[in-house]
Amino acid sequence: MSAGRGPEATAPVRKDGIPLGRIAGVPVYLAYSWFVIAALIVVFFGPLVGRNFPFLGAGAYAVALGYALLLLVSVLVHELAHALTAKAYRWPTAKIVLTLWGGHTQFGHVRSTPGPSLLVALAGPAANFVLAGVGWLILVAVPLHPVAALLTEILIWANLLVAIFNVLPGLPLDGGRIVESAVWKATGSQDRGTVAAGYAGRIIAAALAAAVILPPYLRQEDLDLQVVLLTALVSGFLWMGAGASISNARLRLRLPSISAGSQMTPAVSVPASTPVSAARDVLAAHPGAALVITAPTGQPWAVADTGALAQVPAHLAASTPVDAAARPLAPGAYVPEAAAGSELVEYLAKLQGSEYAVINRDGGVVGLLTQAAVLEAMSAKPAKRRTS
Repeated sequence: MSAGRGPEATAPVRKDGIPLGRIAGVPVYLAYSWFVIAALIVVFFGPLVGRNFPFLGAGAYAVALGYALLLLVSVLVHELAHALTAKAYRWPTAKIVLTLWGGHTQFGHVRSTPGPSLLVALAGPAANFVLAGVGWLILVAVPLHPVAALLTEILIWANLLVAIFNVLPGLPLDGGRIVESAVWKATGSQDRGTVAAGYAGRIIAAALAAAVILPPYLRQEDLDLQVVLLTALVSGFLWMGAGASISNARLRLRLPSISAGSQMTPAVSVPASTPVSAARDVLAAHPGAALVITAPTGQPWAVADTGALAQVPAHLAASTPVDAAARPLAPGAYVPEAAAGSELVEYLAKLQGSEYAVINRDGGVVGLLTQAAVLEAMSAKPAKRRTS
């Protein structure tokens, strides 16, 4: 039930689930996983209704399904509160997806400040508090059938629990934006705030598991298997969501320091007509450098394979062109030396292949960049650069 940053969506994709239409211009999808939680509610809540209202018979399961649908409406209102508050700040809202875990609202690329980010996040829990209040007013002011009263009471408590749970200060919960916004305000970096809020979320996940499991264990009481499984699912969801937030924020923090110039292997260039013997001399004069072969137009065309160069017999080296021992680059596979951060990643995403010549401002080849080197830098692993 969180409002997440992400790339702006373009066309609806089937994997989002069943399209339910648009509300205030925002596409709404029902994820297939929602039917899992609906089935669990019917299976576990149906017998409870049946015991309290024996006259319902099999209709007790229909009442349980009604509760699942009311809960779905509550989640939809929660997510709509995120979306409508975001629209008030002119955030591009991509979609709402109602899922097994409740739901999420996905936004496009957003440039914001701590205040609006916090308000958008807390609008969801606020909507649940309002729903709980409306339910309470109906309960005290309107004579209800016992079954309707039961559904209303459960809906009140469900919305209260969802609201209170979501304002806990840790990601991926909405309340995690409290921590994020505070650190963001103090440091000027939203991503540093996200990292802090992610760790707060992990603390909440661990504390929730400990609060539910440790007391009966210390009292040497038998643990309720259903409670343990539910706690494990919720804590696991929180832990993984917090971890994803931390990883994504750390990646965004690293991106500005990643550039084509910092990750490339130094390279020299020779025309495609250069004989293998001359190419060997160039490599000998530039130890550790890659050899990029240029087309007659002067654009990078291929990369010399040093292993293949070494296998060319000595008596043929002067008459064999270097492009006979080369692997072609993809069309247009060259990047500016100054390209860095998200600009570099977006640039490479548009190119084919996994190797790219690096050129300076004058168009001269100064290096060879590999996709692996960029990915390793993004994952904070030391790059293993290829020179052959």
